[in-house]
Amino acid sequence: MYKVTARNESHVTQFTVLCFSDLPHLQVPLFIIFLIIYLNIIFGNTAVLFAIVSDSHLHTPMYIFLSNLSVLDISYTSTILPNLLYMLSTQRKIISKTITFHGCMTQLYFFIYFTCTEFFLLAVMAYDRYAAICYPLHYAIIMSKERCTLFLAGTWIAAALEPVLHTVFIANLPFCSSRQVNHFFCDISPLVKLSCNNTIHVEIATYVLGAVVGLSAFTLTLSSYVFIINTILNIKSAEGRQKAFFTCASHLISVIIFYGTSLSLHVRPTATYAPMQDKLFSLLYIILIPVLNPLIYTIKNKQFKKAFKRLSRFL
Repeated sequence: MYKVTARNESHVTQFTVLCFSDLPHLQVPLFIIFLIIYLNIIFGNTAVLFAIVSDSHLHTPMYIFLSNLSVLDISYTSTILPNLLYMLSTQRKIISKTITFHGCMTQLYFFIYFTCTEFFLLAVMAYDRYAAICYPLHYAIIMSKERCTLFLAGTWIAAALEPVLHTVFIANLPFCSSRQVNHFFCDISPLVKLSCNNTIHVEIATYVLGAVVGLSAFTLTLSSYVFIINTILNIKSAEGRQKAFFTCASHLISVIIFYGTSLSLHVRPTATYAPMQDKLFSLLYIILIPVLNPLIYTIKNKQFKKAFKRLSRFL
């Protein structure tokens, strides 16, 4: 429990998450839509994960990284959507839910953690495609089993550090008497808005920390694709260029969508925070990637088609 001392402040024990309280007439339709989306996310990413784990032909670095991406997509949507569905399933006119202070900070931590992990994982996957296209004869050595394990361990562990600072900054803010979080989960912007003090130092620290993670991952990803594109352009045959491009096309599409939705949500000052706009951008960010990733990586992938056929024989 955090003790506050300024005027009009009291002991912070819980917050009220307002969700879509300004749209009570859409409660049932929104519940149905988000339930279908969440089930699709769980089913699609679980199918990808199960296919990779059960088929030895897919036990290669690219698919091992993809299995981690599926686990990640399930994890970070599961920190948000089940609570959102619970709030929408209530029959009250005002759609809201109380959440404890510690529960709110926990949700904030894990959401940031899984987001940072995705930044790092997409960068590692870009490096994997760089090794496969630029150094095909040395690929097995560059992306050995030991190195893949090291990359994955580093990705999940390194991403766990940055959210600690975000959470500590937010947890130590003095909150005013209003504890209504005008969002559908505990995110940084709506929580900062509840503070009684000047929060410019927290906003600066948040942007700096986000830039360290985002820019480092983006730099590695961009550098990998600069070398990849240069290598593809130097391939003499059109067939060879097409084959090399399709090797990284799925990942490139995933990266573009991820960074596009991430930038639209996070790269803007808190002063311009508009609750409904923020909710819509957050939904786009939380839902779009986990829904599309299984389709992006499997729809034209022959290896996956063969894996699904082999699995269907045992079902």
